[in-house]
Amino acid sequence: MTKGNINVSVENIFPLIKKFLYSDHEIFLRELISNATDATLKLKHLTNIGESKVEYGNPQIEVKIDKDAKKLHIIDQGLGMTAEEVEKYINQVAFSGAEEFLDKYKDSAKDAGIIGHFGLGFYSAFMVADKVEIITKSHTDAPAAHWTCDGSPEFTLEEADKTERGTEIILHIAEDSTEFLEESRIRELLLKYNKFMPVPIKFGTKTETLPKPEGAKEDDPAPTKEVDNIINNPNPAWTKQPADLEADDYKNFYRELYPMQFEEPLFNIHLNVDYPFNLTGILYFPKMSADLQIQKDKIQLYQNQVFVTDNVEGIVPEFLTMLRGVIDSPDIPLNVSRSYLQADGAVKKISSYITRKVADKLKSLFNNNREDFEAKWNDIKIVIEYGMLSEEKFFEKADAFALYPTVDGKYYTFEELTNAIKAKQTDKDDKMVILYASDKDAQHAYIEAAKEKDYEVLLLDSPIVSHLMQKLETTKEKISFARVDADHIDNLIKKEDSSISKLSEDEKTKLDELLKEVIPSEKFMVQLEAMDSNASPFMITQPEFMRRMKEMQQTGGGMFGMGNMPEMYNLVVNTNSELVGEILNTKTKKKQERLINQSLDLARLSQGLLKGEELTNFIKRSYDMIK
Repeated sequence: MTKGNINVSVENIFPLIKKFLYSDHEIFLRELISNATDATLKLKHLTNIGESKVEYGNPQIEVKIDKDAKKLHIIDQGLGMTAEEVEKYINQVAFSGAEEFLDKYKDSAKDAGIIGHFGLGFYSAFMVADKVEIITKSHTDAPAAHWTCDGSPEFTLEEADKTERGTEIILHIAEDSTEFLEESRIRELLLKYNKFMPVPIKFGTKTETLPKPEGAKEDDPAPTKEVDNIINNPNPAWTKQPADLEADDYKNFYRELYPMQFEEPLFNIHLNVDYPFNLTGILYFPKMSADLQIQKDKIQLYQNQVFVTDNVEGIVPEFLTMLRGVIDSPDIPLNVSRSYLQADGAVKKISSYITRKVADKLKSLFNNNREDFEAKWNDIKIVIEYGMLSEEKFFEKADAFALYPTVDGKYYTFEELTNAIKAKQTDKDDKMVILYASDKDAQHAYIEAAKEKDYEVLLLDSPIVSHLMQKLETTKEKISFARVDADHIDNLIKKEDSSISKLSEDEKTKLDELLKEVIPSEKFMVQLEAMDSNASPFMITQPEFMRRMKEMQQTGGGMFGMGNMPEMYNLVVNTNSELVGEILNTKTKKKQERLINQSLDLARLSQGLLKGEELTNFIKRSYDMIK
């Protein structure tokens, strides 16, 4: 038996890095600036604890383009490297300097904000460059070093004449990557990935207008000077304590995150926790649209102020991905490209914390200013209803602030609602029936009929309300929801109404036969009901179960496996209506049929069911009857 070590050949590592290490070549700039930031923050930490004697000062990172020479420079004023450190950190692929630094100073450096964890970031430079140089001077007294590599396993390392501490990376941009010599492209990447890096980043200069000197004439031009163009905000709002921020600070930061978003957010939630994990951030509730998909992917995920992704599913509960804002955590595990999250226990804890924090904030807003909360309900209800459906803990907490508005503009919590309807809205099984409308205009006649009986009618019109009602019916005891135009309301009206039918049994049999001759049985199930004489002669209802299943099928992408359910409706005919009596007593068959068809079409029209040729025929028939 032979034992030995497997040796990995470095010869082909650069083509592999170029092709496979990162899915996006543009990531190279983020990685190199992250390294420069680490070097700067490490120096700050060492000067703070007295291990480095240099003056920390006000260091910055500079990005420069030399288009003629096809070079891109990234220059920092961090702790730099000795020649020995270049050998150790650069020539040993995947040796992470950040990991070693954190391990060495693990007690004092845990809050130093060190970013790197992977040791491969520097080599992303070879995705866009066919030659890379490092000129570096350590914060110690060691001589400066100059490392050069052309993408082969060979490198040169010699002494350099650099006198200022820090590191300069020079990328000789390859022919297939000349886009990274364009100022607009580099600015775009800096704003995308490094907009909130904790060290100022200089990219070119800008002209600043100075105050006019005393005695200057009104038409004299104001003096100007060229100043460094710092492209990032090193101290974004989420890195500060909530007590140090005013309402305007949160609004200004929202505009900074979303410069093209003109509507103000409704409110924000500041996240700040350091145990059992580190997490900071600010989440904003924007005004919600009914289209759930276009709301998503607006939250930005950062790791120590380095942008990672705006796909935060897995960290943020799915129902909250419709919010906006920033989440920053060094405890979120990322793969080598920092682009995809790995599921683990820490992430689940973070997700649970965010859910709890959002629920607590909503409860606080409701308790502190219910009137304002009610005014914002329509703009936030989709998120809350989605959360009640998808997160059990959120569902439990939502009882304290979830609202159920009525068609008359009242707002109830669930407890308030059940107390309001307990006495009068029950069916034959003594189950509480919660009536609701999904469209005030389309269901106006049905709403009015219910209100005449002094019933409360909710206005539930979000796209996922069918799913939510199903959940409430299975979790709350002895309640059911019925839309005002559903068949369930017939039971309520009959129970409440003590009217006796004006028709004899023979007349009812005759009417039933007459109606069934004219009305298509494949679309309508005729029901004769003795209701108030002022109620509509013909009312179309749909079995609540069937209608809701169709709605759930539409919003759930067919997840109930029900195929295309048939359109089937109930036609409720009020036997106490004068018109129904007239239909029965009309002598000619032709006139009876015309009155039945006209009444049926009027009922269909009120439900939006009359379209196309049938609508045209109805209009023509109506004009004929007027004549």
